[in-house]
Amino acid sequence: MTDPQFPEAGAPDTPPAKSMSNLTKRVLASIVMIAVASVCLALGGLAFWLLAVVVALFMMAEWSDLLKVDARQKRLAQFALSVPLAIMAPGLAAGPGFFALGLIAATFFFLTIVSRRPEYGAGAFYVGLPVFSLLAIRLHDDGLVLSLWSMAIVWACDSGAFFVGRQFGGPKLAPSISPAKTWSGLIGGITAATLLAVLMRWAHDLPLHLVIATPVLAVLAQMGDLFESALKRRAGVKDSGNVLPGHGGVMDRLDGIVPVAPVAALLIFLPDLL
Repeated sequence: MTDPQFPEAGAPDTPPAKSMSNLTKRVLASIVMIAVASVCLALGGLAFWLLAVVVALFMMAEWSDLLKVDARQKRLAQFALSVPLAIMAPGLAAGPGFFALGLIAATFFFLTIVSRRPEYGAGAFYVGLPVFSLLAIRLHDDGLVLSLWSMAIVWACDSGAFFVGRQFGGPKLAPSISPAKTWSGLIGGITAATLLAVLMRWAHDLPLHLVIATPVLAVLAQMGDLFESALKRRAGVKDSGNVLPGHGGVMDRLDGIVPVAPVAALLIFLPDLL
């Protein structure tokens, strides 16, 4: 999520017109992104895979930019990641399975060896694992509900954190990493995500263990947000990119899904394997 998320304590008030303009832009962009994601999610198959591929390539480019690699290395990272992404195409290739996981790991080793920078290669895991997880969840028998839960609790957490933190402010969550985030925002995000999971339990019979795990996943979403904030702080930039109006880069919007999706996939598939 783009920083700053909430107004700084003691900072001068933003002019109302400008504040409304920024908030309106942010809300409209969120509505469009959620609508596109929801349509592709409902269609499933190649539509959802294609959206995931486009998002992943943008995220890999932004990861490279945050590490300040040159344009050639950025393109190399995107091309290398394209291999496991292509293998994950449902119906056309092997799909999101162990072979794809092996290729994600191979991409990490390849990028690390050619650059001698493990953090550069780690982008393969940062981008590849959540894509793999969401595609695998969507192929589950109850894939539509489960993948919607995996993503929607992050959206709800982001929204709850934004509006509650904006309204109440209070003590800072991690002032050395992201001075604008507050404990009240974290509580608001956890509450919003949990209420959404309870609603999905009532409306779509979401498994109880996923409802119980939702508050923990909401915390993970905020940790993903803080991790990306730390990357941006080290790189000396405010946003990971500028492709999303009011949000910055793709990573700014999806940083919470990065840790949540793999853990959600484990919670969904592990009971079937035991």
